[in-house]
Amino acid sequence: MRNYDWQDEFGKLYQKATALYQNGKRQPRELLTPEAIKPLASIGCTAQELFDFVEDGCRDGEPSYGTVLLITAVRREYFLTVQRGQLSPKIISMESLPAKDAQLAGLRWLPRLIAKAQSKLRGEMPPELMYGCGGDRAFLESVDVHPADFLRQVWMADGDERQVVEAIRNKR
Repeated sequence: MRNYDWQDEFGKLYQKATALYQNGKRQPRELLTPEAIKPLASIGCTAQELFDFVEDGCRDGEPSYGTVLLITAVRREYFLTVQRGQLSPKIISMESLPAKDAQLAGLRWLPRLIAKAQSKLRGEMPPELMYGCGGDRAFLESVDVHPADFLRQVWMADGDERQVVEAIRNKR
């Protein structure tokens, strides 16, 4: 993908994948050709991640394309600046995630969401896990923080969960 208009190319892939999903194609490999996957990889995105956003968007009506684009922009920036365009060879295990009912500062789901955000930033999500799933969206809506903003907060906190809690409490 060209740097200058990557978001336009991404948008075209998203629209095409959405149309295919609406027409009964319900597997990641059915939505994107190998030629389409290469440009995604250049911004640190996988076919599975795009599929998950399309599937939830079609099925649940969210996340919106605007939210998908903002989340993808944060991941892209991390991929290009921190990872210098190199994919992580690691994929986290589902067992390594905090439980859904784990709490941090009295906030249920937060430890899990922080771990998911860290994994999303690094491109280490297993196929069965989605950053921005229904549970994530419900939590983030309850604390009035946009999913892309939360991703940035986790990036800036650099492993300091107290900074993430403070950012949520101060809505920054």
